[in-house]
Amino acid sequence: MPVSKPSVLILGTRGIPASHGGFETFAEKLALFLVARGWHVGVYCQSEVDEVRQRVSSKTWNGVELITVEVASRGPKATLEFDGHCVADAARRDGVCLVLGYNGAIFLPYLRLMGRKILTNMDGIEWRRPKWSFPVRAWFWVNEWIAAWSSNRLVADHPAIADHLATRRPRAAIATIPYGGDPVRSAERRSIAPLGLEPDRYMVSIARIEPDNNILTFVEAFSRKVRGIKLAVLGDLDPRIPYHRAVMAAAGDEVIFPGGIYQSETVGALRYHARAYCHGHTVGGTNPSLVESLWAGSAVIAHDNPYNRGTAGEGQFYFRDADCCERAIERVLTDEVAVAAARRAALQQAERFDWSTILESYETELRSLGGYVQPQRRPLRAGLPAPAASALPARAREGAEAGLRQRAPGAR
Repeated sequence: MPVSKPSVLILGTRGIPASHGGFETFAEKLALFLVARGWHVGVYCQSEVDEVRQRVSSKTWNGVELITVEVASRGPKATLEFDGHCVADAARRDGVCLVLGYNGAIFLPYLRLMGRKILTNMDGIEWRRPKWSFPVRAWFWVNEWIAAWSSNRLVADHPAIADHLATRRPRAAIATIPYGGDPVRSAERRSIAPLGLEPDRYMVSIARIEPDNNILTFVEAFSRKVRGIKLAVLGDLDPRIPYHRAVMAAAGDEVIFPGGIYQSETVGALRYHARAYCHGHTVGGTNPSLVESLWAGSAVIAHDNPYNRGTAGEGQFYFRDADCCERAIERVLTDEVAVAAARRAALQQAERFDWSTILESYETELRSLGGYVQPQRRPLRAGLPAPAASALPARAREGAEAGLRQRAPGAR
């Protein structure tokens, strides 16, 4: 007998309202979307405390049940403790379990044993990241296999991830649903002014400062000569980390390190007003930051791999090494026509990552897995308007007015 009130429990994030990263943003959007469609939605939220007083508690936020789990540990141990208690609690509740990521998949067999239906977004191929030690990579590898076989269905956010998961499970068990983004149609200049930046006179990198994100490659290539504009490298730096020291040592005078910036308005403005967005990620699927840059109409300089090409499309600038990266930077700084074309291509490509379509796809998967009746309704579509025809030419004129053609000596 189909259940009249569909229910889902979202595990694997630190919780909502979103303040940490891509999965939290997605969890918030999906939760609010499903509540508006008549679902009961529970989202597990992590609370780090000095002493556990009430392990699990609930409150309602915008119609979503926030299930808070207290943990007294810190670091990776806290994450495992949190995941374990989330699974134990979810096993006692009704509803489909949507698990975001597989880092705590060791607990998922218990959910299956207790009869829960599990849909797992498998995220990227974490065990391939060179930053991890061999024991950590082995842990992720084992958990990937556990998640693949403990879950009823798997979600890949990129066709290349789906290809990888097909080596673990039959393709019939895998759904490919990308990550989404929100349009940035305008942005206040005053958001970037405190950083000493001017529209169209800087490039920006927004990523964790790690080897597999090629931050050092961007900094080295950019710093080989005077550019006449700045490179803003967002992300937390720790001088105790050798890679971070190498990045700082390679930086020329035109490279700035604003640190980690998490205010959405500022980050959106940084993307919107940049000459180009620099994306060096080599491991992962549909990267949220890259999608958000497409929605901002940014020209993109990206590492050349299937994940980035599949997301950003063929209309952007790609590199394999530092020399190729320097050539891409040089072209972005000197070729107004190519940059304008890349910005148009970015906005066209962004339409593939419309949140309304993506959230509907998740609802379809959850309804099917939970055996819930699919209601008869007209397809929900956000109806995102196309960018105004004058938007990109205006940005190109801004670049010209800002004096980008008045290059530093030696620039072509």
